[in-house]
Amino acid sequence: MSSEEYVVVTGASTGIGAASAHELARLGFHVLAGVRRDRDADALRAPGVEPVILDITESRHIADLAARVSAQAGALRALVNNAAVSVNAPVETLPLAEWRRLFEVNLFGHVAVTQALLPALLRHAGRVVNVSSVGGKVAMATFGPYAGTKFALEAVSDALRREVAPLGVRVVVVEPGGIRTEMADRGIATTSRLAEAMTPQQKARYGALVQAVVSLTAAGTAGGRSPEDAARVIAKAVTASRPKTRYTIGRDAALLTRLARILPDRMLDRVAAAALRGHWVTSTRTQVGTAEPGS
Repeated sequence: MSSEEYVVVTGASTGIGAASAHELARLGFHVLAGVRRDRDADALRAPGVEPVILDITESRHIADLAARVSAQAGALRALVNNAAVSVNAPVETLPLAEWRRLFEVNLFGHVAVTQALLPALLRHAGRVVNVSSVGGKVAMATFGPYAGTKFALEAVSDALRREVAPLGVRVVVVEPGGIRTEMADRGIATTSRLAEAMTPQQKARYGALVQAVVSLTAAGTAGGRSPEDAARVIAKAVTASRPKTRYTIGRDAALLTRLARILPDRMLDRVAAAALRGHWVTSTRTQVGTAEPGS
């Protein structure tokens, strides 16, 4: 086994995770990069990047990862909890099974991996980098399920930071805004699929809203930062001698997280409604009798 420093990155098949694995390898780390499928491992493998099969909702996979880390001769510098799925839907319409699946991946899986690797991080004064979202600070309409997981991840990160700081482990949260990734595209497709499954009454209440949110999300993704930009911020969170407790990625994330701190709730509601205003389909809104949020 190599004695070099190494990093674990979850959700490394594509997007931010893959870019972060390559960026950290470029900086000299040996990266254990979690992927769910062999074909993803083949595509990701590169000098310094060692793919490992890891579904963070599978206890056996996590145990195998912990054993692999224990066998590694070098120091575990960081755990980057990046794996996530995106689901947007009105609170009323999303089946509870989908809520539970989302929390299993976006929250409980991260807690499980962190618990398993904390002993190694404590031995080497490493750090935990939790990839949250601007949705961990601001919950737009239909973002309740996804933002709920990210708000929870932010809270867990705060608690963990205060628990392990005296023990030499730093905890850092990274909050991306719009990023051009396959996960974003999959999230839009999932949102559209779930919208089709709504009852006629739910479609009358929320159909135009969901269309507007899909349009806004697509525009934000197309104009967002690249996964490589995000990876450089994550690498900074891993390597900075005195890291911030939080880093944002993109001007949209910086602006929204700042507004969330200073604006009253009703004012923030109006800001959210204004962001959607140009994405409503007038004919659809009239047809279903749905009023624009904040009107």
